[in-house]
Amino acid sequence: MAAQRAVVTDGSHQGAAVFSVLPRIALLYNKLINSLIYCFLMKSFDIISIGTATFDAYLRGYQNLEIKKNGFGLQCFPLGAKIEVKDLNFSSGGGATNTAFTFAKQGLKTGCVFEIGRDEFGRLILQEQKKQKITVFPFLNKKIATALSIILIDNFGERTIFVFRGASGSLNLKEALLSKIRAKWVYLVPGAMKINDVEKIITHFKKQKTKIALNPSKSLIQQGLKKLSKVLKQTDVLLLNQEEAAYLTGLLYKEEQKIFRKLDQCVPGILVMTEGPKGLKVSDGSHVWRANTFKEKKVVDRSGAGDAFGSGFVAGLIQKNEQCQKGVCSVDNISYAIRLGSANATLMVETLGVKTGILSKKEFASSPRWKNLEIKIEKI
Repeated sequence: MAAQRAVVTDGSHQGAAVFSVLPRIALLYNKLINSLIYCFLMKSFDIISIGTATFDAYLRGYQNLEIKKNGFGLQCFPLGAKIEVKDLNFSSGGGATNTAFTFAKQGLKTGCVFEIGRDEFGRLILQEQKKQKITVFPFLNKKIATALSIILIDNFGERTIFVFRGASGSLNLKEALLSKIRAKWVYLVPGAMKINDVEKIITHFKKQKTKIALNPSKSLIQQGLKKLSKVLKQTDVLLLNQEEAAYLTGLLYKEEQKIFRKLDQCVPGILVMTEGPKGLKVSDGSHVWRANTFKEKKVVDRSGAGDAFGSGFVAGLIQKNEQCQKGVCSVDNISYAIRLGSANATLMVETLGVKTGILSKKEFASSPRWKNLEIKIEKI
């Protein structure tokens, strides 16, 4: 009986051990299920555009007065006058929506994050994005209206813009949303975002080994190189115009080589510096690519040309699977990206509105117009 009791006692211990393990197995099982659900719900993209969204009204062909003051021509309106315009067009705008359109038309799986008001303008922005099959992650602001731009375009395609920043300037991404998004690339157009929020976004995506393209806003550039160092150290593609680059580095506009050297030391990837209609330069720290723009058939509206070039350039890098590492960029890949960005920007200025001229992948591949662009490559 003693032996029998011993057996029974031993069995009870085994049973107790089994039952003690069951809760842990259940917990692991639940974690596994939650993980699978999380992976299923997580959105995965080729690229996400994060930043500003506006509703744009374009007024074109207005009559104005030109007066001379100290030898300079000024375009003016008479006070209290009623000004006639020939054309009126509406479109969504802002860096995030503009760049997302390019990525979608280039065949990339695209997401877009921005903040809008709970109003009709916000609804129209959402509607326009969804037509292009862009997955939208909108923040809806109950207190502030959607951003609005009124764009006056003269007969030479130059523009004056009245801007109401609205909800677009309040974007502050929460970790809960960021954790639901996985992307190979992020194109960041920060607008009025605070530098801490920009750092948070970049740091989060860098943990996923996401490539970062940054087109810094005026407010971000005004922070200076020292405060931006953490952001720039994690940036794979930095896009800005030469005036912005000069301001950021504290150098003269004409000191191009010094600007490149200083920024190349801050960015582990590549630097893109544009000069509007005059062309652009790209540096990977060991080579500089110099290119003019494609010849324009006409100039209707230069609004959004910077977004069109930047997004076209990055789309080209993605299509060529360029890794954008300092000193090892493919000459052919960068040249392809320059052609695509330049073609996209050229077509943009020939049409009214920042989205009507955006180039599709098929149009770029098939049109002879975009095959040849003079690009000079120099070793630094």
